[in-house]
Amino acid sequence: MALKVAIQMDPVEGININTDTTFLMMETAQARGHSLWVYQPEKLSMEEGRVFARGRPISLRRSLGDHLSAGPMEKRDMSEFDVVLMRQDPPFDMAYITATHFLDKIHPNTLVVNNPTEVRNAPEKLFVTDFEGVQPPTLVTSDIEAIYEFRAKHGDMVLKPLYGGGGSGVARLKADDPNLDALLELHTMIGREQVIAQKFLPAVSKGDKRVLLVDGAPVGAINRVPAKGQVRSNLRVGGTAEAVELTARDKELCAIIGPELKRRGLLFVGIDVIGDYLTEINVTSPTGAQQLKTFTGIDATAHLWDRIEEIRASR
Repeated sequence: MALKVAIQMDPVEGININTDTTFLMMETAQARGHSLWVYQPEKLSMEEGRVFARGRPISLRRSLGDHLSAGPMEKRDMSEFDVVLMRQDPPFDMAYITATHFLDKIHPNTLVVNNPTEVRNAPEKLFVTDFEGVQPPTLVTSDIEAIYEFRAKHGDMVLKPLYGGGGSGVARLKADDPNLDALLELHTMIGREQVIAQKFLPAVSKGDKRVLLVDGAPVGAINRVPAKGQVRSNLRVGGTAEAVELTARDKELCAIIGPELKRRGLLFVGIDVIGDYLTEINVTSPTGAQQLKTFTGIDATAHLWDRIEEIRASR
């Protein structure tokens, strides 16, 4: 069954074909005979209740520096597609939220991955708070006094923007660090959103595990180890990927959240686990699939397309 697939993403020309999860998703789809059409989120529009985008048909090849051929730009009615992959990177801002409202108009007749309503309702650093007992001590606030009280209680902590991604803006603050005021001032200058304060977990020195789940079930994991002297383990800021097995605790965490992911139609999710704690549930544009395939041979995107094809066939 050949599917017409549209991908909402950042410019396809600039992706790293050896590490980018979206590239592997598209490559897997193409190998199965599905057609690919890409557009950038700012090219999405709604007119008289119908959703359109301006984009291009493409074909891919795994050739560094020469990885795509593209047709001419064209305007398409998004309801013509069988599947839309919403894969642009955060920030999770009002433009992102508006795009989910647009895509709500075509889902589920056109299958949007992930379900745009539930993406909007499950910002990664807040969604995890729905599950009791899985997080380290965590505070979400813009109240500076509350942050100081949290540090007095827990000491060493991590401060990060609520709607950031890829490790941007994440800082570790020791109990006696004098830079807390300056960091909070910077956050206030950048925007009005709340920040997250979280008790620092020394286990991060051994890695921050990324577990990929398809339709609520774990398919595999990689470990992301921070560079020496760093607290951020995200691959885009210098973390190093390595093979890792799922522990009993990892499986327990997946069993806790998996049914809710499935219920919400969040088909492709990446969770972050440090030690025994779940720190984030990534639903916007989870990464790590290429590294998982490299280290373990497990292709999470093949699992994803198996499920997408099952859903489309059932309709």
